[in-house]
Amino acid sequence: MLIRYKKSYEKIAMGLLSFVPSEKEIKLLLQTIKKYEDDDSWQLFLWKDDEDILGVIGIQMTSDDEAVIEHISVNPSYRAEGVGKRMILALGKMLGEKIRLNPSQVIQSYFDKCFEEDEEKETNP
Repeated sequence: MLIRYKKSYEKIAMGLLSFVPSEKEIKLLLQTIKKYEDDDSWQLFLWKDDEDILGVIGIQMTSDDEAVIEHISVNPSYRAEGVGKRMILALGKMLGEKIRLNPSQVIQSYFDKCFEEDEEKETNP
């Protein structure tokens, strides 16, 4: 289940974002969290499974009809289980059909990898 970030989740969100290569440095990580807290066009969501928070996904609303995924990270213990893909799909559903969800250049390859299995199934049923 996708839940909106709030200040009480700060440490969990920072921990998950620290797995993103560009967010390794604490100063940059703090700036990123502040951006999600202060700028309405930047929105952060956490993926919750029962009581555990397994992942984080952050977007920037670039226009009224487009959102760009800027950050996505999954707890290493839950990688390769489809959590990232479920976060992307749930976010798309949450935003609705009127808002196009695109990956940033940085996460384009991850985004493509999440959905390449679906493409293979469609071409090789």
